Amino acid sequence: MENKLDGNAAAGNLEEIFPFEMTLAQATCAGCGAHDVIGAAGAYMHGMGTIIRCNRCDAALIRVAHIRGHYLLDMRGVSVLQMKEG
Repeated sequence: MENKLDGNAAAGNLEEIFPFEMTLAQATCAGCGAHDVIGAAGAYMHGMGTIIRCNRCDAALIRVAHIRGHYLLDMRGVSVLQMKEG
């Protein structure tokens, strides 16, 4: 895929949805079981939205779209999301 960035590039979009620093959250890929912070994943950002992909198997972990004042969020690629307190 073209225009691959690291997951930190999606921080602004994720900040509007989640009340914590999402790029520091640990995600486990539902496809291959890889475990890493969202900031280390691959991010693809374009007019239709943002897709965050696993660095190991390239499965879509998170898809975010912002349409007519609503966020559409698909996280079926993340089997476990772990955040630190505070």
